[in-house]
Amino acid sequence: MKIGFLGLGNMGMPMAKRLMKAGHSLTVWNRTAKAAEPLVSAGAAQKASAAEAVRGQEIVFSMLFDDAAHEQVLLGEDGAIVAMDTGTLHIACSTISVGLAELLTEEHARRHLQYVAAPVFGRPNVAVDGRLWIVVAGADAAVAKARPVLEPLGRGITVIGETPAQANALKIAGNFGISMMIQALSEITVFGKAYDMDPALLLETINNALFQSPFYTAYSKVLLDPPTKPGATVRLGLKDLKLFLDAADVKGVHLTIAERMEGRFNEIIAAGNGEADWASGMLRGAETASRK
Repeated sequence: MKIGFLGLGNMGMPMAKRLMKAGHSLTVWNRTAKAAEPLVSAGAAQKASAAEAVRGQEIVFSMLFDDAAHEQVLLGEDGAIVAMDTGTLHIACSTISVGLAELLTEEHARRHLQYVAAPVFGRPNVAVDGRLWIVVAGADAAVAKARPVLEPLGRGITVIGETPAQANALKIAGNFGISMMIQALSEITVFGKAYDMDPALLLETINNALFQSPFYTAYSKVLLDPPTKPGATVRLGLKDLKLFLDAADVKGVHLTIAERMEGRFNEIIAAGNGEADWASGMLRGAETASRK
């Protein structure tokens, strides 16, 4: 399959590598051209613009950072959507707002393009292993076309509906769940330290006794032993929380805990921990709050 891939960051690069490993022909673009070198060395073609990278492709993947990046790269007179051939399938894997997802759906339909929202759950190391969980929404024919190229990327796929924005709404709801899990682990750790408990043993025991969750295991490890290079930062967590609150506001849904969590994120960032790993940064915030 001829695939164009836009965005080779922490998530995009391992996803693109897995598509090449699965035998697909890739044409790639990234804002920082040097990032594409490992893929080019492996046989991918590189283009100087996103528009050039999508021309003549059967399928286009995008894994861009936020709404602003999508608007800049995809929309506008020189945007990638304008350059796609009629009938091209665009698979958007990023975490974006529900509002932008709805706009992209309209733009693709207007230009007779197929569009599937396919945001992913998992950190970069999970993407490397091809064990992402992918949430998909779009027209049945588009989803059927997308499935074979999504399968090498993950351990499972959930098709949530025919409206692409549904997948984006589910993703930001899931990310809020991660925020709450991290906050709970952080406050449990702070509480346990007050009683001279070993943090690792405390979190391991609670998980074994109550949840048996690999996510609790993984985030407990990151919380206590943060990676040198953050998989996701506190600032990114705040971005996702705001997407969740904005989407809830559109539907008139009041979410008390989520609204309070926004204040906690802002406090952590104001203390200079915005670029810290999401989990370890939240622990620092919990430790600071416990001393007030």
